[in-house]
Formats: sequence, structure tokens, C-alpha cells
Amino acid sequence: TLTVTSANHWMTAWLGLELNMISILPMIAKQKHPRSTEAATKYFLTQATASALMLFASTINAWQTGSWNIMQLNNKLSCILMIAALAMKMGAAPTHFWLPEVMQGTTLATALLITTWQKIAPITLLYMISNHTEPTITLTIGLLSILVGGWGGFNQTQLRKMMAYSSIAHLGWTMTVISIVPNTALTNIIIYMIMSAPFFTLLMTTASKTLQTMTTTWTHTPTTTIILMLLLLSMAGLPPLTGFTPKLLILDNLVAHKLTTTAATMAILSLLSLTFYLRTTYLLTSTAPPTTTQSTTTWRLKPHQSQITALLAPIALFNITILPALLM
Repeated sequence: TLTVTSANHWMTAWLGLELNMISILPMIAKQKHPRSTEAATKYFLTQATASALMLFASTINAWQTGSWNIMQLNNKLSCILMIAALAMKMGAAPTHFWLPEVMQGTTLATALLITTWQKIAPITLLYMISNHTEPTITLTIGLLSILVGGWGGFNQTQLRKMMAYSSIAHLGWTMTVISIVPNTALTNIIIYMIMSAPFFTLLMTTASKTLQTMTTTWTHTPTTTIILMLLLLSMAGLPPLTGFTPKLLILDNLVAHKLTTTAATMAILSLLSLTFYLRTTYLLTSTAPPTTTQSTTTWRLKPHQSQITALLAPIALFNITILPALLM
């Protein structure tokens, strides 16, 4: 990842992405189970295809312009191919099919890596070529991702698949604004990572993998349940939580660039995501059984996990202080 983020030459960036992919494959296939092997194979095939497309795009650009510099992607065809390759790398629609399947086949820790860390390299490259990207293409990919992310998460009972579709939807918000205001797009994806990390950490702590197992968390860790509920609402983008800020900024920028119809469509499509976030929140908090724990220790987190949660959860939740400054 660091090789990609510090690269100037397309070949260096490609090499970094390849190393990154090869490194995560054993992590995905760590469990001795056919599903993990299948997930690793799917991940390898999609990432290899995207890498080949990326190499092809950069070669065409070098052939036409004589430059291998990442910032100088002046050839129009190269730019379109590069956006397609990077969208496939990240799992943005319409090349998103691998993401839910791969996440379902891995552990929660690896799923967290795939939804957060693995997005850094492609997003950095997109940010670097953002001044050459065609806004129409990025807006189309973005709107499609928000639609797919909301619709796909509807009937999911598996939390990893639900989070995969949530990731696709958040990527959609990033993609819509990457060619207009790249800094806001970067803010959006960073805030999404900050929200995802404590959520997955708490899922690992409570060993919750389906909606059904999530309903029992209240009885033995009420504090965890409350944090999980707030994190879900923050991901849904409800004020005054942190997840609301990037959405507000993105919609504001789109309206400022006279893309009011697109902004309105995005706001309506985000209601799809809100539905499954609210459903999960309801299951988590409102269906608590009448029995409570007899034990006095209600906060049962392993020390290193509670540290990560304690560090990231407040940032992911409490946005009340900076909200007035943004609205003024």
C-alpha cells in the first residue's frame, strides 16, 4: 500500500498493487475450508483482471503521450480504462460482485482489512488522476454503487455481506464527488474507515456473524450493544453523528456545481441503505429479551480490542462539536 501511495510511475503503482494482492491471499485462505479457498480464488481473479486492465491503460497512455507519470494521464481512453480498473479493485458497481462473496468466505478480521485498508491504494490513485477523470463516468459509477449497495443489503442476514454492500454504497458517495471535489471524497472514505473499524472490532469481540446472533449481545454486554447501535446509525448518515458530515458536504458540493438532480437522487437512494441499518439497529436494541445477566462484569472486552474501540468509536460517533461550523 505504501509503495502505491508514494509512487510516481505507473509501473511502481502496479507493482505495489500486485504485492498487496499476493500478501492478502494467504490471509483470506487462512481457514482450512472450501469457502475460504473459493473466496481467495475469486479475489485473485478479479484483482488480477483489474491489474491487467490498469497496466493496459497506463501502457496506452505512455504510448500516446510518452509519459509514465501518474499525474499525467492525458489520454481519454486510458483514463476511462483506468477508472474501470480502479473501480474493480475497490469493488464499486458494476464490478462489485466479488466483494460480498469474498467477505463472506473470510474471517471478520480479514473482512475488516478488505473493506478498509485494501481501499487505500486504489483511492489514492483515483485521487491522483482526479483532474483527468470524466465527471459523467464517475457520477454514473457512484449512483449505481449507491443503488446496488442499498438494494443488495436489503435481504441479507449475514453481517459480513451486509457490510460489503454498505462498503459499496459508501464507495458510491466517494465516486460521485471524486472528479468534482477530490478532498471531500477522501474525507468521506476516511470517515467510513473510522466507522467500520470499531464496528468490525465489536463484531469480533461478540463473535456475531448473523443478525440472529446479534440479538443476544444485549444480555451480556449492554455497552457494546449501545456502541454498535450508534455506529450503525452513524454509517446510515443520521445527524448529529459523524457519518452525516461527509454526506452533507458531498450533497452541498454537488448542488454548488449545479448537479441538484444527482444530489436529490443520491439522497433518495441512500434511504435504501438506511432501511437495513435501521432494521439491524431495531434487532440489536429493541428485541432485547427480558432476562438480564446475573454477572456484575457487563463490559467483557479483550484489552487490545477495547483499546481500538475506545480510540475509534468516539471519533466515529460524536460529531456534535463541529456540526454548527459546517452548517453556518
